[in-house]
Order: sequence, then structure tokens, then C-alpha cells
Amino acid sequence: MEKENQFSYLPDERPPFGKLILFAFQQILVMFPATVLVAILTGFDIAVTIFASGFATLCFILITGKKIPLFYGSSFSYLAAITALVTSNELAEFSAVDKIRIAQFGIVMSGLISIAVGLIIKRFGKKIINKILPETITGPIALVIGLSLAGTALNNCSGANDAALASGPLANWSWIIALVTLVATVIFSVYLKGTLSQLPIFFGVIVGYIFAAVVSVATDVKIIDFAAIAQNEIIALPNFTLPLPNWAAVFAIMPIAIATIPESTAHLYQLDIYVNDLANKKGSNKKYSISDKLGLNLIGDGIGDIASGMIGGPAGTNYGENISTMALTRNFSVPVLIVAAIITMVISFSGTLSAAVNSIPRCVIGGMGVYLFGVIAAQGIAIMIEKKVDMFDSRNLAVIATILIIGLGGSYINGGMLPIFGIEIPAIATAAIFGILLNLLLSIGRETSKDDMSESATETVEE
Repeated sequence: MEKENQFSYLPDERPPFGKLILFAFQQILVMFPATVLVAILTGFDIAVTIFASGFATLCFILITGKKIPLFYGSSFSYLAAITALVTSNELAEFSAVDKIRIAQFGIVMSGLISIAVGLIIKRFGKKIINKILPETITGPIALVIGLSLAGTALNNCSGANDAALASGPLANWSWIIALVTLVATVIFSVYLKGTLSQLPIFFGVIVGYIFAAVVSVATDVKIIDFAAIAQNEIIALPNFTLPLPNWAAVFAIMPIAIATIPESTAHLYQLDIYVNDLANKKGSNKKYSISDKLGLNLIGDGIGDIASGMIGGPAGTNYGENISTMALTRNFSVPVLIVAAIITMVISFSGTLSAAVNSIPRCVIGGMGVYLFGVIAAQGIAIMIEKKVDMFDSRNLAVIATILIIGLGGSYINGGMLPIFGIEIPAIATAAIFGILLNLLLSIGRETSKDDMSESATETVEE
């Protein structure tokens, strides 16, 4: 056991240089597929997204005093809101670049939500947040986010977004390529073990890409344009852009930060268990009070969103993939994450890499999306199961039911935008706001449960 512990690292420990670089690349590898995929699905610049991931991670680590070993990556929670915003009639007159800049403004503003919640937790403790954002809200919101993207996934599978596959004798190949990608992703997800189990999406996309390339060569149809990839410069400056203020973006994207809070919280508690277990096994007398830094963690998340949004990157969150990798390798070294963030920023200047990623056919993305978006929805159910939500309680049912119908129903009318007091707000944001207000209204006069009283009695002032 002592020999094994020589190759494990706590947050404040640094591996030798060679291992430091190797471990850093491993963290980049598990972060890369999902982070880049968000950029592809939302239309954000791939190179900027990669740079923003590293830059936001550095900001997070510095803001949290190098106490919390987490890596920042693009969040899927914002996909539906951003898609609804950039395709809305309200932004029809704007160019594609300006639509992204407007979305950036919403992302920057969403960072303020995380910061505000973090400050509230630092001041009053997490109990007040549990009252405002219980699992009867966060669970259904996650469920709506995943299911509202079902149309996007199948639309990509159909080849509607691939000019080479949109019509003609090759139209059915789009569905075949999507199916191959989907089956491969599911098989990898179920059967891969160890570190490789963290990369089912990455391997699934690779299989789909190779199959699409074979079809492209065999049919002489440019499903993948390899010549276009080769024409890109090896080194190229990412297309950084500044946010463009717009109230529509505020109402569309800002409330989605609510959905990322329970995910970020769960990751922090998970990390606390892993790190302190390793500290005990290494015989360290130091206590790593990571779970007590929930407020600081959310502030760091907010700063990360602001940093990413200010330069043209999508909204993000701390990545469970990286946490799982750290747990499997018993390597929670913050210096490793700092080096990984710096290398990520350097990689973003590769024009060839950005072009290769951008060449992934939409049908491949669609096949993978069928699985991925379904998983996002399933996580919403998991939240409610884990927290043992009473589905026979009329208050709970009222909140859950209204969020589901407003969020899902609204996603398929008027481009996913609902008219509220003269302005249009995405259905998911509307559902979240309505759910919060309804929950607060129905909580008036409700007696504090024994669980709440017990939590209040045992809750300690953090940091």
C-alpha cells in the first residue's frame, strides 16, 4: 500500500515534471470531447472554446486559492437556451457572429447568478438555497433540458444539416452513420472499464467519424472534406469576440445557471470524499475541508463563466469526467490542473485541429446526441430519486408538473420562445422562474420537516 501511495497525489502535492505533463494531458483528454461538442452544437468558435476552458480553469483555481482541484469545461445545460436564443425571431436581423456575441452577454450575466448564490451560502449557509432550489425544481429542469434537445439530435441524424447528405441517393446514409455512432457510444459506455470508461463519447465519435470517412471515400461524396482541413494554417489565432449587450440574452440564459448549481455541489461533495479518503490512506494528518467551500466553489464557477463569456466561450461547469479520472488515478494535484489548463490554451492556437474537429459530420453528432441528451434528462430523474422526492405530495407534483409542461411544451412552439410581458423568454428559463416562484408560494406556512430541523442543527458555518 505504501508503494501505491507514492504514486498518488493530494491537492497540494506536485508530481515530478515528467509525470506532471503526462497527468496534465490525461486531464485534457477526458475534458476535450464534451467541451468541443458544446461548441459544435451551439455554433461557438471551437478554438476559442478550447482556450476558454483552460483560461476559466486558471481563474477558478486562483479565485479558490488553489484549494479545490476542479477543471472547467463547457456545460450542456445551456444548449437548449442558447439554441432557442440564436434561432429566435428577435435576433433574426443579427449576423451569426453577433448572435454568438449576444449569447456571450447572457453567459457573463449567468456567472453573476453563481457568484450571488455562492455569497449567500458563505453568509447564511446552504439551507437557504435548499429552500429556493430544492430537487423538485433542479430535477425537472435537468429533465426538460435533456428532452428539449431530442428534436435537435434527430434533426442532425436525418442529415438536414449536412449538405452532402440532405437529399439524393445518399440521404439514408445519414441515418446509418448516426446509428453506427449511437451503437458504438452505447457499447463503449457500458463495457469500457477503468480510465477508458470516462471516454465513451470520444470513442463513439471517432468510430462514427471513421465510418463517415469510409462512406465519403467509397461514394466520392464530400461528407468529410479532407482538402479543406489541410488548407488551414497549422497555427492560427482563435477568433476572440466581446459580448454584445442584449436583454433577450439575459432572460434566456441567465436563469439556466440555476440548473448547474446542484451538479456543481454534488461534484464538490464527491471530491471531498475522494481526497480525504486518500489523505487517510497516505497517513496525512491534514484535513481537506473541500465540502465546506461550497460557497467559494460557486463563486469560482461564476468567475469561470464570466471569463469564458468575455472572450467568446460558452458557459461551463466543473467536469465530473475530470473528477472521476482523478479518483481512478488517485491524483488530485492542483499543479497538474494548472499545467493542463495552460496546455489547453496553447492547443487552441492550432488551426488544423480546429478544422478537423469542425469537419465532424452533423449526423455523427446527432447519433451521439441521442444518447447524450437522454442521459442529461435521466440525470434529472436521478436527482429526484437520490433526494427521495415524495411524488405523492401535492405541492411537489404541482411544481414538477408545471415545470415539465411549460419547459417541454414551450420548447416546441414559437421557436422555443414564450411571450412574457412584451418580451420573449426561452421556455426552459420561463419554466425555471415559474417553478421557483410557485415553490416559494406553496411553501408559505409549511411546517419545517424533521430533516430540515436536523440539517439546521448540524449545519456549520463554512470557511
